[in-house]
Amino acid sequence: MAQALRPNTVGGLFATDGKPHPLQDTLLVVTLVLGITAFVTAMFHHLHLLSSWTGLVGILTGAYGQWISETTRERFGLIIGLGASAVGFFLGMAHGGLFGGVF
Repeated sequence: MAQALRPNTVGGLFATDGKPHPLQDTLLVVTLVLGITAFVTAMFHHLHLLSSWTGLVGILTGAYGQWISETTRERFGLIIGLGASAVGFFLGMAHGGLFGGVF
């Protein structure tokens, strides 16, 4: 009968512990937005500054979010955002870099 007292959080991909995590959720959303921005703008050569900088910031926020994340839902979203940020960052670097080829 002890099973009736505890919620079953095992088995779901987006399992949560039932507690609020405002900092982790904020980092998740910021990383996803930066990752999507970096990924989309990396497809245009003349937007390499935007894609490289948003990708770099997305990688940093995603890495910190991974470090302090507590649930699978947070980690799953952060990995998606990190991947998109990394692709955008690397394509932005290939198209001109962080400073527009000044150096």
